[in-house]
Amino acid sequence: MTDTSAETSTRPGRLSEFWFYFRENRGAVIGLWIFAAFAFVALFGPWIAPHDPTAQYREFALLPPFWQEGGNSSYLLGTDPLGRDMLSRLIVGARYSFFVGIVVVSIAASGGIILGLLSGFAPKWLDTIIMRIMDIILAFPSLLLALVLVAILGPSLTNAMIAIAIVLQPHYVRLTRASVLAERQKDYVTSARVAGASKARLMFITVLPNCLAPIIVQAALSFSTAILDAAALGFLGMGAQPPTPEWGTMLAEAREFILRAWWVVTFPGIAILVTVLAINLMGDGLRDALDPKLKRS
Repeated sequence: MTDTSAETSTRPGRLSEFWFYFRENRGAVIGLWIFAAFAFVALFGPWIAPHDPTAQYREFALLPPFWQEGGNSSYLLGTDPLGRDMLSRLIVGARYSFFVGIVVVSIAASGGIILGLLSGFAPKWLDTIIMRIMDIILAFPSLLLALVLVAILGPSLTNAMIAIAIVLQPHYVRLTRASVLAERQKDYVTSARVAGASKARLMFITVLPNCLAPIIVQAALSFSTAILDAAALGFLGMGAQPPTPEWGTMLAEAREFILRAWWVVTFPGIAILVTVLAINLMGDGLRDALDPKLKRS
């Protein structure tokens, strides 16, 4: 008993072990810090922004960044064609992108996990029906399918999030089902079944916690995909509608000025690039830290 207690006390906690493997990936740590800054800006954007993101200062239209000739220190990153402050719109736009990522991942993951669990425990005929529907969804290019769904529902940020969540859901279904099929063959599941555990308890209490590691990694990667797809739909005019300071919509509004006002397109593009890259790097670190096959002994 003493040896077991000593071993338990010297064994690092799960969080410490996770951080040990996560921090070995320097890119993931950098991505985590950038994501933390992104989350901070998204949460406190309206209080950080120096100007009202929708206020128009027509006399300062297409003002260049402050370091360029003709710039103004009151508008650090310049203004757009309507005289709105670019920095303020980028800061507040982070809130919309963060909101899109959270809502899309929440809807796609919750629905996908439930369908994946049902498919893993269901009779073969029901499993076949669920997986064939997922295969049909995956057969379409994701952005094209999202565009069609938004066209049916109507262009808006809410409908764009619903469409992106539907497009991403099959990935969670397939991943959860594969994990469930691998776990349900193990002894602890058989023991729980023999002990009289109900199917619902087997699904959600016994098996699901042991399937969460790959789902967490998929959620991180889906977060960046949701931001990118929302920006793409906004650029095509099917996502957030003007004057909403969403990054994709900002690109769409400024594309005709790209040759004579480079900043109105460059800064929203950089914001999308850096955010998506940081989340993907963080997702790689999560995979390395949560997948036992990738851990070095």
